[in-house]
Amino acid sequence: MTKNFKKGFTLIELLVVIAIIGILASIVLASLNTARDRGRDASIRASMSQIRAQAEIFYDSQATPTYVGMCASADVDRLLDAAEANGGTGRSCNETATAWAAEIVPNGGGFYCVDSRGASGNETVTKGAGTVCP
Repeated sequence: MTKNFKKGFTLIELLVVIAIIGILASIVLASLNTARDRGRDASIRASMSQIRAQAEIFYDSQATPTYVGMCASADVDRLLDAAEANGGTGRSCNETATAWAAEIVPNGGGFYCVDSRGASGNETVTKGAGTVCP
């Protein structure tokens, strides 16, 4: 007497495995998008922090040390462009002869501000036309 056993998976087993793989893939993709946003925000903060060094170079290179014109300089503008390229919006940069401040809205919301006092960080409100971070 010969027994005829079919080898393989049933349709239900295959559908269950496909469903489990789909659920796991969606969890991984959601985590990946969060990590990408955090990476972009870190790049924005790094660009904004580099503005401080460029501002001091600009200040020291003037015949009469001043920050006037610093926000319009090519190096600072390039760093603000880099922050915007990573998803930052609403950039602003303000200067006087003795102080400056720059801010941008990162992907995570709020405002990221750096200023001539050495202050930097996330803020919930904008300082706008000021030369110090709130």
